[in-house]
Amino acid sequence: MIISLSLFTLLLTLTSLASLIRRDEWWIRIFDFPRLQLSILIILAIIISLLLLNFSEIGHFLILLVLFGNLIFQGWRIYPYTIFAPITVKKFRGPATDNAISILVSNVLTPNRKVYLLLKQIRKYQPDLVLTLESDQWWQEKLSALSESYPYRINVPLDNLYGMHLFSKLSLEEQHVNYLIKPDIPSIEALIKLRSGKLIKIYCLHPEPPSPTENDASTERDAEILLTGKKMNAQNFPGLVFGDLNDVAWSKTTTLFQKTSHLMDPRKGRGFYSTYNAKYPFLRWPLDHIFHSSEFQLVQIKRLSNIGSDHFPLFTKLQLSDNDQEGMQATKKEKERADDKIAKVDSNQQL
Repeated sequence: MIISLSLFTLLLTLTSLASLIRRDEWWIRIFDFPRLQLSILIILAIIISLLLLNFSEIGHFLILLVLFGNLIFQGWRIYPYTIFAPITVKKFRGPATDNAISILVSNVLTPNRKVYLLLKQIRKYQPDLVLTLESDQWWQEKLSALSESYPYRINVPLDNLYGMHLFSKLSLEEQHVNYLIKPDIPSIEALIKLRSGKLIKIYCLHPEPPSPTENDASTERDAEILLTGKKMNAQNFPGLVFGDLNDVAWSKTTTLFQKTSHLMDPRKGRGFYSTYNAKYPFLRWPLDHIFHSSEFQLVQIKRLSNIGSDHFPLFTKLQLSDNDQEGMQATKKEKERADDKIAKVDSNQQL
């Protein structure tokens, strides 16, 4: 039992150390994702240690010490997204106004055919914007049922798992489909006119994940996320960035994105809102995101029910409001690190 516990402790330690390595290979970056799951395993190992070890030897104490060290490290990374952390985005307390906007983000899973479940959610929550990801020509045809309620649309049907469709009740003043990093991975950029007449900037993303089946490194994903952050920071409009970033909220890249873009995450202090994997409860983490500039306050955020995809839809409602919120700020070194990551790839679109 001591040998098994020691080997398990070593394995947990290696996963923690691997996530500290500043390398982009998928088999290293994959350890950014399951920090909650690893924390649960560590807690179980600590309980087993307390029950079975008699601590008559120094090695028994070392096992427990290393386990606690691992738990502190993993907990430190996910702590901002627990209910124990301070809430950074204020709750909007007043009545909804014409400066409110609601968004539903849904990675539909291309071969999924339960479109009626997504339409049911859309009719129930009536979001101003609907962003679908992995939506191909079949999904475009089936979602044409939204045409009357959503007169403004940007259609990018693709059969490579990176199609996207944006449906809007609000006027699109400007719209662009960008291919920032790769010629077959689109993103959407647009100006949205709120009911009050105020303009906000939006970016919709779905970069490639680091995985052995799609991209063997996170380099291009990181560059697209950070490049969008720089574009957002250069805007003179309040703004939103949302989509399936194929990165967890607590990763170094997403944290660096928030610092360089000055955007805020309404989940902080409220919970994980894990949207993936809808099929395996123990293997869930937050992959679908919405970030916003400091002018917004939160009205509602909710993970919706399963639509047959491997992702849950995410619904968020925000209110444009005068307030004294402030996003994270990047240091000079962090800005240089972001620039270095972007410089690793040849972007097809200049800032």
